[in-house]
Amino acid sequence: MIMLALALLGLAFGSFVTALTWRLHEKKDFVTGRSQCESCGHQLSALDLAPFFSWLFLRGRCRYCHKPISLLNPVLELSMATLFVVSYIFWPFEFTSWQAMALFGLWLLYTVMLVALIVYDYKWMLLPDRLVFPLISLAFIDAAIRLSLQPDFTLMAYMQHVLLGAISLSGFYWLLHKISRGKWVGYGDVKLGLFMGVVLGWQQALLVLFMANIIGLLAVMPGLATGKLTAKSRIPFGPFLIAAFFIAGLFGTQLIDWYASLILPR
Repeated sequence: MIMLALALLGLAFGSFVTALTWRLHEKKDFVTGRSQCESCGHQLSALDLAPFFSWLFLRGRCRYCHKPISLLNPVLELSMATLFVVSYIFWPFEFTSWQAMALFGLWLLYTVMLVALIVYDYKWMLLPDRLVFPLISLAFIDAAIRLSLQPDFTLMAYMQHVLLGAISLSGFYWLLHKISRGKWVGYGDVKLGLFMGVVLGWQQALLVLFMANIIGLLAVMPGLATGKLTAKSRIPFGPFLIAAFFIAGLFGTQLIDWYASLILPR
């Protein structure tokens, strides 16, 4: 029942992400504004907004202007539902404390905002501050809650966690940004890296750094091989960072332990 509820919640938030990214780009109010067709501008009714099922019922076309509705909409909704359920199944903390439940609630909120950033960066090559800055603010709260689960939690431990996590990821991308004058890494990636480093700490931040580059390399290799991409092509890096963050956040401890078992003598 919990997984079913999370799946339905994910579908609903997937629909919200579609509206959120479009309203942010059009500089419209994404809190109180009403959804409308991106082609004809007609205000959508409640039946038009039923996640996934409305797209099936309407056969992928707007009820009013009959123009195609992007396949991205149902894909986003199903992806969000999948992420919510997978996050619950593989959540690294036992749901036996208020901290674990609070962290899971924050994680679901991150998921919504990060998926919106993936879509925005993919479409418009930008990570908007209106999403990144709230994430950074929440990260400092998240870090305090995570560390409060440890018996030796102190203010010094919190400051060390935040500082080392930020330097490991955001500091590295800031250095690349300065050296390349923004050609290799955008400043939005620096700010996004700050959020991730503060949440995860330095060990998992380094894992994100490694995995984001691997994922990015695997993603662009087919394009380079076929000539669709060149060394000068602009490629949004945010989606690779975010994919690595999801993996590290859910499986980071197991991956680090596995890697340590390979390099450390038994």
